[in-house]
Amino acid sequence: MKKTWDGGPAFPQERTLECGSIEECEGLSMRDYFAAAALQGLLANPKLEKQIIQRGQSWIEATAWITADAMIKARSEYYD
Repeated sequence: MKKTWDGGPAFPQERTLECGSIEECEGLSMRDYFAAAALQGLLANPKLEKQIIQRGQSWIEATAWITADAMIKARSEYYD
């Protein structure tokens, strides 16, 4: 299975453990963050209510991931 590039961590952080070593915490990926934002926008749009009900959960999930992938692609092209 091909792994989709996720854009790296959305909010990378470092934390110091009690022993003094530093641990990197990547957390949410940019792809996850963009998909969540797209999903929130889709669900909040009353004009899409009938379409969401007709097409079901898989449609809205796929649309959120497609949107996130498009945002990752546009972002990578901007920074290249």
